[in-house]
Amino acid sequence: MVTLETERLILRMFQESDLDSYAEMCADEMVMRYISTGKTLSRSEAWREMARVLGHWQLRGYGLWAVEERQSHTLVGRIGCWNPEGWPGFEVGWMLRRQFWGHGYATEGARTALNFAFTVLKIPHVISLIYPDNAPSIRVAHRLGERLEGTLEVAEIPGVRLEVYGIHREAWVKS
Repeated sequence: MVTLETERLILRMFQESDLDSYAEMCADEMVMRYISTGKTLSRSEAWREMARVLGHWQLRGYGLWAVEERQSHTLVGRIGCWNPEGWPGFEVGWMLRRQFWGHGYATEGARTALNFAFTVLKIPHVISLIYPDNAPSIRVAHRLGERLEGTLEVAEIPGVRLEVYGIHREAWVKS
């Protein structure tokens, strides 16, 4: 399991000590409105979600990182690579605690995850699935060089059409 660092962030594995902050984030209606079904999670559901993220690392060799602010060592959220069985493609995604919105952390962390996907994992094409009215995440996708490729519905979120933003490795290398 890999740890990455940026100027302001540490992308690392989840630890049990992250549960309080992670559960607080998953219980925040504003944070969760554009994640999965849009429903908040209880503390025990948040714990199971952390375990699912760690299981993805075990099975795929990559996954979502817990993102920690370097200066304060505070959990900022999660950012990374996601491609469970049945998913429509290799995704780079992000979810931050509300107090860390608007600081450029999503772009900084997602850029690092995207670079990892293209240079280490040699993934040829990466997507980000975004709710159509999630303007801040769409701006992050654009900053990463991703462009709208279409819409789709994923089995985990029936009845919701998500926008697919994507970028090919060749385009990333040129940026």
